[in-house]
Amino acid sequence: MSSLDVLLIAAASTGFIHTILGPDHYLPFIVISKARKWSLKQTLFTTLYCGLGHLASSIIIGFVGIALGFGISQIEGVESVRGSLAGWAFFVFGFCYMIWGIFKAVKNKPHTHFHSHGGGEQHVHQHTHHTDHAHVHSKTARLLTPWVLFIIFVFGPCEILIPLVMIPAANHNTDGVIAVTLLFSITTILTMCATVTIGYYGLKVLPTVKIDRFMHAIAGATICLSGLAIVFLDL
Repeated sequence: MSSLDVLLIAAASTGFIHTILGPDHYLPFIVISKARKWSLKQTLFTTLYCGLGHLASSIIIGFVGIALGFGISQIEGVESVRGSLAGWAFFVFGFCYMIWGIFKAVKNKPHTHFHSHGGGEQHVHQHTHHTDHAHVHSKTARLLTPWVLFIIFVFGPCEILIPLVMIPAANHNTDGVIAVTLLFSITTILTMCATVTIGYYGLKVLPTVKIDRFMHAIAGATICLSGLAIVFLDL
C-alpha cells in the first residue's frame, strides 16, 4: 500500500474510534431527544449540523495553520485550548439544564384529588399543573437547545485530524489533504448518526414512564458528566 492508502485507513479508523470514545459526540443528542420527544428525523438533523460545525471549525483552523506554515504542536495547542473551552461549556450547559429540569419536574409533580358525589360515591384523579408562563419558558428552551449545542460543538476540536492532514500537506499533496479530510469527516458523521440512532431506539425500548418527568434533569446531568469527561479524561 502507498503512504496515502495508509493515511486513508488511519483517517477512517480514527474517525470511528474517536467518535465512539467521545460520549459528547452522541449522548447529548440521545438524552435531549428523549427529554424533548424529538422525532428521529429531528434528532439526526441536529446531530448532523452539530457534527458539521464540529468538523468545519477544526478543518478551517488546520488549513489556516498549514497556509501560515504553523507546525503540528502550534495548531494542536490552539485545539487543546478550544477543547477545554468546549468541555467547560458542556459542563455549564448541562448543569444549568439539569437545575432547570429538576425545577420543572418538581413543578409538574402529579397531584391527587378526591371528589365526592351524591349517594356517597367518590372518585380520584391525578393531574399536573401547567401554566402559560411555564409553557413560554419551555418553548424558549426548546428553540434554544439545538443552537446552544451547535455553538458548543463548533468550539469542540478534532485534534486527532491535525496530524493526519499535516502529513500530505508537508508533501504538498493537496489531493491527499482533501481525501483524508473528507474520509475522516464522513466516517465521524456516519458514526455519530449511527450511534445516536441506536441510542434513540434503545431508550424507546426501555420502560421510562416512571421517570419521564425527570428526563430533562437526567439529560442535563448526562451532558454535565460528558463535559467533565472531556475536561478531566480528555475524551
